[in-house]
Amino acid sequence: MNTHPASRRFRLTLPAAVAVLLAACAQPPPKPAAPPPPPARDAVAAVRAAGKGDDSVVQVQPLRDPAVEGHLQQAEKAEAEGRLDAAAEAAERALKLAPEAPEILQLLAEIELGRGRLHEAEERAMHSYRLGPRLGGLCARNWQTLVETRELLGDPARKAEAERQVKECRKAPPVRM
Repeated sequence: MNTHPASRRFRLTLPAAVAVLLAACAQPPPKPAAPPPPPARDAVAAVRAAGKGDDSVVQVQPLRDPAVEGHLQQAEKAEAEGRLDAAAEAAERALKLAPEAPEILQLLAEIELGRGRLHEAEERAMHSYRLGPRLGGLCARNWQTLVETRELLGDPARKAEAERQVKECRKAPPVRM
């Protein structure tokens, strides 16, 4: 028999190494990763939803240049495809042809919101509000844009004021007999 100290140490450590390997194999499998967090609130959808509903306001829309309509259709198509830069470019072309159109400014505000350009979205929405009606769906979309940007910027005081303004856009019609 070999009584060399190194060979003896090898015989004692080999069973220990096998035991460690077997113990590692016996560990329970790792827990599955936590499910991903729910998707962030769609701020643009919230803005557009604020503009829908039972409007008590008569809104008069002027006839638009067909070129403006074409650019707006391009913008809507690009936005639906997720190409927000192309949507912004098309809406900007429409705005050049109709620079005082509050609905085009609001569309640009919503595209900027989708792009994460929050300050630009606010500027466009407020410019639209200054040019547009003070009641109705467009008014509500203008202020809801600020609600969403203030939420994302972590400004609860200005968000609360914008929420109040959204409600002001929805005045009940007078009672008629």
